[in-house]
Amino acid sequence: MYRVLVADNYPIIRMAVKNLVEQLDNFKVIAEEATGIDASLRAEQGDIDIIIMDLAMPPGENGLITIKRIHEHFPNTKIIIFSSRNEPQYINQAIYNGANSYILKSSSPKELVHALRHAINGEKYLDNNIMVTKKDLLVIKGGSPHFDLGNYVALSKREQEILPLIVLGYTNKEIATKMFISPKTVEAHKTKIMQKLNLASHAELLHYAVKHRLVDL
Repeated sequence: MYRVLVADNYPIIRMAVKNLVEQLDNFKVIAEEATGIDASLRAEQGDIDIIIMDLAMPPGENGLITIKRIHEHFPNTKIIIFSSRNEPQYINQAIYNGANSYILKSSSPKELVHALRHAINGEKYLDNNIMVTKKDLLVIKGGSPHFDLGNYVALSKREQEILPLIVLGYTNKEIATKMFISPKTVEAHKTKIMQKLNLASHAELLHYAVKHRLVDL
């Protein structure tokens, strides 16, 4: 049985995807989340085989960042992007960052089924309604020159998870509850984040996050 996590900020979309997935043999939706951060934290439990997630779940972390972190830390977890965004730059970067498939919400449900079938075989799949050019293939292989994360890459996995929550105005106590850590530990992570990024205030952190497309507001 392949265990599936569905992440989308709209409950009706999560319900529709769950109903579709569970009509298939050997697939079971065992978790649902409404944000990229929560999807990433749920994946840490180690019992997810496939994640079906939207690319944009504002307000929250940029989905491209979520894909990259999940793929780096859980390479055996397959990621299927199910999104209404059809711009080549998002599709190309999502695949480069580690997504196995990219499916458009405007397409037939069969496209999502095809993506699931390819995922369990370790294969990549692009929606048949997505046109791929030679330029797109170059971006998929080498990444976008416009996707610059700056010093963000020096942050630890936990610091990367906490950063968007700080930007969105979560308190130390709220972050601690979500992360199952102490408020004092949250404060220590915040201090390290600011030091590593050479920032002095929340306003500077917000500017940095927006500039480097770390969050969708």
